Order: sequence, then structure tokens, then C-alpha cells
Amino acid sequence: MALEATYNSQTVEKRWYSYWMEHNYFHSEVDEREPYTIVIPPPNVTGVLHMGHMLNNTLQDVLIRRARLKGFNACWVPGTDHASIATEAKVVAKLKSEGINKEDLTREEFLKHAWDWTYKHGGIILDQLKHLGASCDWERTKFTMDDDMSASVIKVFIDLYEKGNIYRGYRMVNWDPEAKTTLSDEEVIHIEKQGNLYYLNYKIEGSNDTLTIATTRPETILGDTAICINPNDERFTHLKGKKAIVPICNRVIPIIEDEYVDVEFGTGCLKVTPAHDENDKVLGDKHGLEVIDILNEDATLNSFGMHYQGKDRFVVRKEITKELEAIGALQKIETHTNKIGTSERTGAVIEPRLSDQWFLKMKELAQPALDAVLEKEVNLVPEKFINTYRHWMENVRDWNISRQLWWGHQIPAYFYGDGKEDFVVAESLEAAVPKAQKKSGNSALTASNLKQDPDALDTWFSSWLWPMSVFNGIMEPDNKEINYYYPTNDLVTAPEILFFWVARMIIAGYEYRGEKPFNNVYLTGIVRDKQRRKMSKSLGNSPDPIELMKQYGADGVRVGMLLSSPAGNDLMFDEDLCKQGSGFVNKIWNAYRLIDGWEISESLEETDTSKIALDWYRAKFQMALAEIEDHYSKYRISDALMATYKLVWDDFCSWLLEMVKPGYQQPISGKTFRSIIEIFEDNLKVLHPFVPFISEELWQHIAKRTPKEALVVSQWPELKPINETLIKEFEFASEVISGIRTIRKQKNISFKETISLHIINNDNATTTFDAVIQKLGNIDVLTYVSEKIEGALTFRVKSNEYFVPIEGAINVEEEIEKLSEELKYTEGFLKSVQGKLKNEKFVSGAPEKVVAMEKQKEADALAKIETLKTSLAGLQ
Repeated sequence: MALEATYNSQTVEKRWYSYWMEHNYFHSEVDEREPYTIVIPPPNVTGVLHMGHMLNNTLQDVLIRRARLKGFNACWVPGTDHASIATEAKVVAKLKSEGINKEDLTREEFLKHAWDWTYKHGGIILDQLKHLGASCDWERTKFTMDDDMSASVIKVFIDLYEKGNIYRGYRMVNWDPEAKTTLSDEEVIHIEKQGNLYYLNYKIEGSNDTLTIATTRPETILGDTAICINPNDERFTHLKGKKAIVPICNRVIPIIEDEYVDVEFGTGCLKVTPAHDENDKVLGDKHGLEVIDILNEDATLNSFGMHYQGKDRFVVRKEITKELEAIGALQKIETHTNKIGTSERTGAVIEPRLSDQWFLKMKELAQPALDAVLEKEVNLVPEKFINTYRHWMENVRDWNISRQLWWGHQIPAYFYGDGKEDFVVAESLEAAVPKAQKKSGNSALTASNLKQDPDALDTWFSSWLWPMSVFNGIMEPDNKEINYYYPTNDLVTAPEILFFWVARMIIAGYEYRGEKPFNNVYLTGIVRDKQRRKMSKSLGNSPDPIELMKQYGADGVRVGMLLSSPAGNDLMFDEDLCKQGSGFVNKIWNAYRLIDGWEISESLEETDTSKIALDWYRAKFQMALAEIEDHYSKYRISDALMATYKLVWDDFCSWLLEMVKPGYQQPISGKTFRSIIEIFEDNLKVLHPFVPFISEELWQHIAKRTPKEALVVSQWPELKPINETLIKEFEFASEVISGIRTIRKQKNISFKETISLHIINNDNATTTFDAVIQKLGNIDVLTYVSEKIEGALTFRVKSNEYFVPIEGAINVEEEIEKLSEELKYTEGFLKSVQGKLKNEKFVSGAPEKVVAMEKQKEADALAKIETLKTSLAGLQ
């Protein structure tokens, strides 16, 4: 059955994805083959596909499909992450829209709503990945809150606690007032913002004197418990041992001395608010200061906020500034740029807050993971990220792993008293009872006396186990799957989670298996728009991936995304890239339609043109295959696609098909046709990782295949010796053909009209491709001569001279006059350019780019003069 005139991506994609699923091609079981394993970076369970996912998962699919074709036991494990903060925020918002407050629910009631939300939205993003063609082992789909995954998390927490690596501490933490939870340092994004520096006057107790402090947060004065000066600052010796009065609240606070104060910043006097600044807390501990927390968990002011109680911190900032001005305590306001910490999840401005939290000691745990990357046991691609990784790992801080959330893995700590140490860590309430009895010395304690810590673990505390837990390697560390599939081969992810996730997975791998979790980490760039802005819903600059696939087809979008996506560099996405990708897909389709439409004759002998053309393409294919393999080995996936693109578009479609196609309404030799099909099948194999749908469609159209013969499970082409001589000879011949085509175009000579070609073979070029030159140039007579042909159209390829005699084609005298004038002008232009370049003042004083441009002008002029002289010589 003949192919349809146009490629219908929607029909083709549904047909072949269903076929692949029906025959279970994506599923992997332990066998005797070498495994090739990828674990998907689990997207948020309630998320939807965005352009970053598209890029990331297309790259993974390219790698896994190629591995499958190369005979590996390919296993790509999909799954989703419960995303504590993001999911809980969505559930809370949904409940609020229904008139329900989270605070009015029990934990069990809230979790029921959260699970309902997850069941409703949880599979959306994975289904969308199927539209993209993602060949995941869907039978292995995992969710970080699955029972076995949760058990792994709890087991690791208990193990690390018992080793002394997890501890509970009252610390200054990063507080997200929108999500109402603490965050780790890595979840805080620091952005530069222009704000104000407020200069405030504090009265000195017992006098009319004042001192001035500078602050960016005037609302926090209500929590001030000291003023600090540098003991070496001679400006303030008169303040030593005295006390100051905080404006508005009139709290009397000591003036303390500490060399921590920077005498150059602000006024040299520092207000100390231990509850709201990490450095102030250190000073407070050192000097035994009172700690006054003025904020509620939602960043409104509490009772210490006096008449501002219940108001938001930023509202209070405006109002208190007016009050300070009214009472004469505001000296002046200056604009001031400083870095503000914001929540990676909600975007809210972070508040430093004192809180009891759980921490994981990181310094010792991180060392093997640092060594692994520095010693290239784990390869980061591109390598530019190694220094970033090293800096973070060498300066790693203890990981705050507790979150004030209900959705997530509840911390397995059980409290039996009011003291800070009155708790035990156990896998369940039942297991906690005997531990609590022993630790407290109270054998009468029962389950009813114990209360589990309400907090949940940081989401990353589950996903850092992902490469192990998906194969149940934590609960059953010696099971056959973990021993076979681990360590995995490649991880494809974004640089922004190099520390959140990648580094922590490496840490966990060495801690729990004594080895790396993967061999290579391919770090993608960020998908940005043409203005270099990161794509986001809020900016409205991110297209809907599903709509893109409807318009351009999944294969077209895949090609479009990968065409300009080098590892670690951002992708400047433009919808035109998808258009180009779709154009490439149509080119493949139309190429096969051309072949499929040829009439075949078994009695017809193969022509010399076809023989040499086929030999050349086989050599060219091998050269391209070697290049493609090299790009894959270096994770230059964009380059591998470009090499494949050029091979198919230029070498196959533009050259080979033109060389072998039969004359109008003429048949093609059966032998030639079979060779073309064989070559086209090899093309489909190298195309398949990039354009899986159209390649499978055409593969199945070529011949009736059994399920075992599907392209998705066929065999990658074998690398063979390359006939480089033939490739070089064709490069020369192709320049000759281009010269003939240029003459035809310039002189408006129809390609249907035969012409003759005479060659002075100064280069001793071979005659290997003469038959091809004759066919593609429509040459009726091709001869080698020793003298120039007078009045003929001429061109050169290297030292060879080519003559196309056409009666009345040119007036020799007019042509000589025209070329002589052009030569004279170009020589004059060259003289002026060289004059500039000989001027030392110009060369040393002009910008480097300007000098480079002049040198390029010189080179272009010299080349043009050489061409003009050659053309004149051919006419004289």
C-alpha cells in the first residue's frame, strides 16, 4: 500500500506507541545481557509537562533507545515525587476554595484529601511523557510515597540517627512563611533587590544623647535586645557601659562591645535582634542576650509587635517608618541594594527563625561523594560543573531535614515527656514503646503516652535514595535487581538540582552500597525564550508542550529541542525550531515516498553511476556513524543529531537519491533498489533514537515484520572500515557538479538541455565519479583536453579548469572588459585596506574586532583577485 501524500503524526504516534506497549518492548527483567539503566528524575506528582521536562526526557529517551538498539538490556525507571511543599500548598489552596482550613482538620483527614488529590492528578505528567514517545519501563513506575519507598526512607533515618549522624537542634533556620515550613540552605534562592536603609535614632538612657543605627528592616526593632559597637571604634568610647532605649516599645537594652561590628558599614552601631538574624543569634549567645521573637509562623507580628499585632511584616515596615518619623526617631532613608533570600518553592521572602529541627551531619558523609567526582569515578558532563560541585561539597553545611508539613514521610521520632531529649526513634509506634520504656526507665509507659513528631521529612530525603530504592536496594540490599541494575549508567538532569539531588544521591550511594549510583551525569541547560528569559507560567512565555506536539508532531518537537541543546548550555527555544524539526520529518517521509514510487525491473543491469553512488554513500554512512558514535560517547547529543540530520538530508536525500533515481517514467534496477532499501534501513536505525515514530512507521512499511523484527528492538549498524579515498573523490566531484549548476543558473540554461564539458586535468583528479558528473550535470559529452576552449563558460575546482562551450553564450571582448574593470576596482580596494593594516597607529589603537574585520576584507579581496585573474586568463 502506497504511503499517504502527507505525514499524519497523530495517527502514526498513537499506532506505534500502542504497538510498542502491547509487545512490552520497554520492559526489562534481569538476564544475561549487560544492563543499561537510567532512573528518571521524578517530576512532582501533581505537575504537568513543561519545556524543561520535554528536553530532559527527550535526552533520556534518545539514550535509552540507542542502548536498546545496541543490544543492552535497557531499563528506564519512571516515577514521581510526592513534592511535600508544592503538593501540600495545592491541597491547602483547594481546601480553602471549598471553605475548609487545614487547621480545622486532623492530620488523617488532611492526608485523605492529599491522597485524593494525588490519585486525581498523579498520573497526568507520566501520560504526557507517553505522547513524547518516552520508552520507560512503565511496569516499574514508582512513587516516593509507595509503601516500600516509605519503608526505605524510615529505615535510613533510623540508621543514620543510630550512627549519630542525625540530631535534633534548636537553630536559626530558613523559614518560608507562605508554606509555613523550614527550608534547607539549598532551597533558598538569593536575589538582588533594591530596598532602603533606614537610619534610626535611639536615646541613651539617663541623657539627651542619641546613637544612630542603620537597618534594612525597621519592623524588627521591636525584637532588639542590645546595641553593639566595635571596642576599637574611637567614635563610641563614650557609649561603653551605657544603655539605649528602643524607640516605640521603649525597651532598655545594653550597649555591648564586639569586634564583629564592621566600623565601615552604616553608622558603626549595630542593633542586635537574636531571634531574627543568624549573626545576631551568635552575638546573643556570646553575650547572654534575651531572645525576643516578634513574628508568627505566617510572618505577621505577634504580641511583641504591640499595636502592630496581626499585621504582615511588610505592611508593618511601611507603618512603623511613618511612626518613627512622627516621633523624631527616623533620621533619614537611603536606597540600598542587598541580597534577599527567597523560597525556591513559593517565592516568599525567607525569615530567619529559631526553631527545633532535625539535622543530618554532612561533612564526613560528603567526602566519598566529593572524591568520586574529583577522581572521575562519577563523570559530570560538561566538566565545568566540577568546580561548582567541589565548592559546595567542601563547604557543605548540616542538612535541615525536617519540614513543618503533613504531606510526606512523618519523622519516626516518638516523644514521651516534655524534655528536649525525651524521645526515641523507631520504625513504628509499637517498636517505640519498649525503647521509650528503657530510655525513660519507666516500664509503665504505653503507646498512649507516646506522641509522634508531627513534622515530615524533606522531600529530597526520599529522592536521594531513588537509584537504590526503585530496585528495593535499601530494604533488601542483596536482591538480584539491585545487584544487576545498580550502579545505573546515566543520569540526565538540570544543573539547578546538582546539590539538591545529584550530590545527595552520590552521598547515599557510598553510604549504603559503598559505590556510586551512576557513571555519568549529563547536565542539561535551562530552556529559555529568545530574550534569554527562563520559561515560566508567570511570564507566559512557555508554550504548552502538548499543543506543540499536536502542531508539529512529537518527532518534530524532539528534533527542534535537540537541534540547539548542547550539554550544560541553555537552550534558546524558538517555535521555529519545532518547525524545522517537522520539516526534517517531512523530508524523511518524502524521501521514502520517492523510493516507494519507483518501478522495479529485475532484468535491468545496475548502472555505473548507481554502483559508485552506492559505494560512496556506504563509505559516507560509515564516516558519519563513527562521528555519531564519538558524539554519543562524549554526550554531545545535539551534535549527534546534527551529524544524523546532515547525513540524511544532504548526503542521502540531496545526493544519493539524485544519483540513483531512474529517468522519467523509467524503471530502476532491482539490485539498486534493494541496496537503497538496505541503506535506508540503516538510516532509520540511526534516526530512531531521535524520531522514533516516523522511523518505526517507515520501517514497518518497507516489509512485513514480526514483532521481534520491529525497529525499536532491531540492531544498531555495525562500524566498518571507511573508504576515505572515495569520500575525497566525491567531494571533488560535487564541487564540479556545483560549478556546472552555477553556470546553468547564471546563464539560464535549462537542466533538461544537455551540455558538453571539457576538462584540463591539472590536478590529476580521478575519473571515478565522471558518470555521476554526467548524470547530475546532464552532460552529453565529457572529455579531457590539453588546451583552453575559446569562448566557453569556465570555472575552476582547485587547479582543474572546466569549459562549457555554448554558442553565443558570451561576448569575449565584453566579458574581458567587465572582468578587467572589476579587477581594477578590487585591486584599488585591497590597496586601501592594506594601507590601514600597515598603519601601526590604527592596528594598535583600533578595537580587536575592527582589526579582524579589516584582515578579513584583505583575505576576501585577495581571493577575489585570484578568481578574476583566472577567469581573464581563460578568456585571453
